[in-house]
Order: sequence, then C-alpha cells, then structure tokens
Amino acid sequence: MSIASVFSPFDSERGDLWSMDRPKLARQLWNASQFLRGLRIQMRFGELSRAPLQLLRFQMLGDVVECDWLARLPDAWDADLSHSVRQRHASLQTIKDAIDVRALLFDTLPQIETAHFCVYRESSSYARELIIAGCAQRNDNSSRWVHSLAMRAKVLGFRFNLEWDVLNPISTAEQVDG
Repeated sequence: MSIASVFSPFDSERGDLWSMDRPKLARQLWNASQFLRGLRIQMRFGELSRAPLQLLRFQMLGDVVECDWLARLPDAWDADLSHSVRQRHASLQTIKDAIDVRALLFDTLPQIETAHFCVYRESSSYARELIIAGCAQRNDNSSRWVHSLAMRAKVLGFRFNLEWDVLNPISTAEQVDG
C-alpha cells in the first residue's frame, strides 16, 4: 500500500472523481451553482429581517447534502421594539428561512435525496449557538397542509427548541439524539 492511497481524499466506494461520467459531474456542478446562486439572490432578504443569510458550509456527498448557515440578525428597524419582540421576529424568520432553504435545495438539486441542515446564531459572546438542526428527505411532502410555521418545520425534519416564540440553543444531547 502506498502512502498516496492512505491519504487519498476519495473513498473506494465513491470512486475517483475524475473517473466519473463527465456530463453527470458537470450537471451536478451546474445544479450546485444554481442552488448557491438562488441562495444568494432569493434568500437575500427575509420577510422580518433585511439582513442576508450567511452560508457557512455546503457539501455534497453523492445524494446527500450538508448545509450550514448563520441566521439573519434582527432587522435594524426593529431596534425600537422590545427585546422579546425582536427575538420573536428573528426566530420566526429563522424557521421560515430553514423551510425555504430546504425547498430551494430540493428544487435545484434533483439528484439529492437527503439534506442535513445546521443553523447557527451569533450569541452575545460572539460564539455560535446551534439553534436549528435537521435531516430532511426529498419525498417528505407531508407538511403541505400544516399551517403552523413551527409545526411545518418539525414535520419537515427540523429540530429546535422554541419557547415563547424564541429559539433557544439546542443542547449537545438533543443534537446527538436527534
């Protein structure tokens, strides 16, 4: 066994990237760029916050995607509102963004069957807190008739801790147990 094979970035199960069908690889790259472009354009502004989403990580592995982003900050125009109202607006915007990013991902990446999401927020100590995590399946359309935004997100596979309409950090135990 050579040293190069020990540190190869490609699994034997997935095969070598360069031996893949080139038109298929080109289509996957095109679709990924469409998702990233859509994220930048369509998700530029929210309904309750004009701050943009900040993509932290995007990774495609076969038919699975992992996507992490930083939640929008509360809108500057909400500065005169009470702290609790600002937090509620930011939390509802974050849940809506999670649902919308999921929809955009499955619309633009037809080869993807499963998506893992993590949504973080900047805390007062400038550390990131995990506030939404989830695993969504393409074929899960059971939320179509659910009117509550929070319940729709839960049905779509997102996990979060919502108390008094404010997202609280997810504990490590909740994150692992899923």
